[in-house]
Amino acid sequence: MNRRWSGFQITLVTCFTALAAFMLLPIVFILNHAFKPQNELFLFPPQFLVKNPTLRNFETLFLHASNTTVPFTRYLFNSLIVAGLTLFGVILVSTMAGYVLGKFKFHFKGLTLSLITISLMFAPETVAIPRYLIISGLGINNTYFGHLLPALASPVAVFMLIGFISQIPNELLEAAKIDGASHFSIFYKLVIPLSTPAIATISIFTFQGVWGDVETSTLFMQEETMRTLAFYVNSLVNGLQNSVAGQNMAAAAGLLMFVPNLIIFLLFQRRVLETMIHSGIK
Repeated sequence: MNRRWSGFQITLVTCFTALAAFMLLPIVFILNHAFKPQNELFLFPPQFLVKNPTLRNFETLFLHASNTTVPFTRYLFNSLIVAGLTLFGVILVSTMAGYVLGKFKFHFKGLTLSLITISLMFAPETVAIPRYLIISGLGINNTYFGHLLPALASPVAVFMLIGFISQIPNELLEAAKIDGASHFSIFYKLVIPLSTPAIATISIFTFQGVWGDVETSTLFMQEETMRTLAFYVNSLVNGLQNSVAGQNMAAAAGLLMFVPNLIIFLLFQRRVLETMIHSGIK
């Protein structure tokens, strides 16, 4: 049966489609900008779309990286390892903390929740010195664990999971206990699957934060071989701010940093919407 749309619905769809197209413009620009030849990068007025796409920008970037003491692939490898380990660690720690704080009663639970809430108010810059003292005191500078530890405790992730896990019916967990399930089985077979939308949202936030993180490589890593791609790209772009000849490398590097974030978001965006409307529990 054909459904006729009202004028209001048509207007609403048209407005949101136009808004989506407008918000898509920066992505289109980044993609086009990275493939512009040198002469198109400085056209006036600036051209939004590339006319003569080229891969020369990426060739120049990789050639520049090959001339340094640390190859480009080493920075990329470090970023992938750090992002993977951090993502796994944050999800594991946050879901365990969310399960305990959302479904168990114990002494000082209110104080713990208050401390988590207070920790959300601190800007990263305010804890840079304490983090450095802890990392140095543990002697884990220039290690992958030095990258992992500062991001392992994520108040945002724990706070989100507490709210999501607390919506899981207690009757469901009690039925699992009656059937003989242990706390680990309940956590692994019930809590994690039912919390998948929130975990997907946390994965996006965590990956974006870790993939673009420069602070850890700057403060805690003195060896160049342990620094990440974000640090290399940031150093490259800062060094090319006043260099006309290097703007093509900066454009290519910007695209390399942006694409993984876009892919992760596209993979998990449906789950993010489920988290926002709290439809994880039927």
